Order: sequence, then C-alpha cells, then structure tokens
Amino acid sequence: MSERIVVGMSGGVDSSVAAALLVERGYDVVGVTLRLTRWDASAEPAGRFGSCCSADTAGDARAVSRTLRIPHYVLDAEDEFRRAVIEPFAAAYGAGQTPVPCLACNQELKFGSLLGRARAWDAAAVGTGHYARVTRDETTGRYLLWKGADARKDQSDFLWSLDQSQLAGARFPVGDLTKDDVRAHARRLGLITAEKAESQDICFVPGGDYREFLRGERVPVFAPGPILDTAGAVLGRHAGVANYTVGQRKGLGLASSRALYVVDIDAARNTITVGEARDLERVRLVAREVNFIACDPPVTAMAVEAKIRHRHEAAPASVRVLEPGTAEVIFQGPQRAVTPGQSVVFYHGDCVVGGGVIAR
Repeated sequence: MSERIVVGMSGGVDSSVAAALLVERGYDVVGVTLRLTRWDASAEPAGRFGSCCSADTAGDARAVSRTLRIPHYVLDAEDEFRRAVIEPFAAAYGAGQTPVPCLACNQELKFGSLLGRARAWDAAAVGTGHYARVTRDETTGRYLLWKGADARKDQSDFLWSLDQSQLAGARFPVGDLTKDDVRAHARRLGLITAEKAESQDICFVPGGDYREFLRGERVPVFAPGPILDTAGAVLGRHAGVANYTVGQRKGLGLASSRALYVVDIDAARNTITVGEARDLERVRLVAREVNFIACDPPVTAMAVEAKIRHRHEAAPASVRVLEPGTAEVIFQGPQRAVTPGQSVVFYHGDCVVGGGVIAR
C-alpha cells in the first residue's frame, strides 16, 4: 500500500503542482482546502477576505483534483484561523508592531491542526506548495530546513517556527524547482491553474489594505497623536499608529527640508518618532519566540547570516540565547529599519539554523 499524503490546496499553481508531483511519485494523495471564512454573502462585508479564502479558490482546487483523479475535501477552519491568525495579527498592530501572519498559519493550521488530522487519517505527512526543502540528517536524526532552489521564490523564512515533529511531517515537492518549472509542469498536465496569477497580498487582506481590515476588526489604533523627533520635540500629528511602519517616509504630512523616516512606533503612548536615515540603522536586536532547527540553542554566541524581513539580504551576525525563547542578534554592520513584529531568520548558507520574532 502506497504512503498517504494530504496536500493543502489553496487553488494556486504551486500547491496544484505539489499534488501532481506526489501523484506521479506514486503516493496516495488526498487534496484538502481549508475554508477560512463563510461562503455566503451575509457572512462578511463584500470583499472582506481575499481570493484565497473564496469558494472560487476551492473550485479551482477541486478541478485540479479531478484532473489528477484524487479525492478533494473542504475543511472548516474559520474559527481556528480567526483565533490563530487574525486575532494575533490585529493585536500586533495594536501593539505598534508589523506582524507576519504566514508564520502562524503555517505553524498552527497547515502543520498544526491539518497535520494532526492527516495523521488521524493514516497519512504520513502534509504537502504544500512552499518553495523550501526538508532533509533528515542520518547521523543526528534531526530534520533540517533549507532554502528553496529558486532564490527569487524562497519561502524558508516563513517556516522557521516549525518544530522537529512538524518538519518530519512536511513535504515540499516544488522546493527543488523554479517557478518557471512549476508552470511548465502545470501546462504539461493541463491543470486549470497553470497560468493563474499569484497574489502578493496578505491572503485575508483584499487589495493589501491592512488599514481597512483593521478598521473592520475594530482595532483601536487610529486615534490621532503626536509625531516626535528623536529629541522628543513635537513636529506634527499622526492619524493613528496603524498607518505607519518603521522605515516609512511617505505620508508623514510633515514640512521639512530633511528626508524624515519613521524610526519608532509607541502604541502605548500613541506616538510616532521620526528621524533621518542614519537613525534607522541598528546593529542589535532582541528576538522572542526563538526556535532553533539545525541545532540545540547555542550556549555561546554563534556566527550566522541573519535576515530581518522577507526581501532582506542575509547579513553576517552572531546570535546568543539570553533565556529560553529569547535571543540577542548582533550584526557586523548596521541594518536599516529593523521592525518589531517581523521575523529574524538565521542561516548557514542555504540551511535555516532557526529564527524568531523581532521584539525590539
């Protein structure tokens, strides 16, 4: 009997090809789409959630499953998605941070509850369309996470929070491919998603307007307050801390002969602090919720390459554990716009050593 793998199918080309490749490799594949919100007009205001959460998306996943001749199911994950992803997302903005909701979705849903359900269905793993790779070190028995082969599409920095049990149950069939390769496979198989455009937005924030989404969630982050300079002098008024992020230059509404940037957001005081470009540079940060994949938490400073956001180029740094779950990262050179709420991810070459959430 062939090994069973449940594939999380979002209705996009990557997850479609992930399922197709597993079928071609002889696995017993079951397609699953997570329903993250109700599919009736009265459930949410029009446009409240993005296309990945829609009935049309599930229809595309179902059509691909039909082409591949595999079963397809839709699982209700609305309540869990709200608890694990939406509420923390809103709370982070309420604390003046800029969160990465994909982390919680991967950890809590795809490789959390879905993996648990898959194992209850006698499946060995959950497959997704992530551009990343997992191997097992035969000497230590440790599972290792690696960057995807396509550097432009690498998504390893969204997966650093997975533990050893989750990595053991993760399959990333497109991790060795480029995006062009993936589309070529989809065309070869005649999949309906072959030419489907990919969204660059947060999946549950249609059009990328997170501010409107937060208003819908009634997050209290739109009260006007003072804009301060780095010495504490009031330069103007802001329209609510959720309208700003560290490193932002445009939309400040300040008359100044100098280029000014947001350098700090203090939600508790309802203040925005601005400064010059040099004021954005930092060589140190503290991370919380730290998870080490490639090794045990190091007792002394470890040399790594660290990246502080998805499109950031990893830079030489050292990481040192301060206490369980908390680490200090010191860069060899200053990094621009280190942003609380974003991920800091540690690498040795293409191997993910671990990561954490930037606290300060």
